[in-house]
Amino acid sequence: MPSTATEIWIAGNDGHDMIRADAIVLLRLDMTGRLTAQLRDDAKVTVTLLDGGGTGHPPGDFHRRLLQTVAELADSSGARLVRPERDDKGWRWLSEPL
Repeated sequence: MPSTATEIWIAGNDGHDMIRADAIVLLRLDMTGRLTAQLRDDAKVTVTLLDGGGTGHPPGDFHRRLLQTVAELADSSGARLVRPERDDKGWRWLSEPL
């Protein structure tokens, strides 16, 4: 039976790493602005989604904004890619079709 759930992928700010949102079990935003995601596996693999050091510090609730974005996209159709972006207005999560 085909799945109707939306596939949501999250890209790191360098664009090289992409992970499925449903593989994340823990998000951590540390004091340096680094956002990491721990994946659901026995090895407890951690992926850096954002390294706030050289690109500016994201807001303290940026990891919560990612969860909000993923939850909002859960009802959409098709695969989606979510990625962080910093512009003159600050940090935000952008969504686009995959």
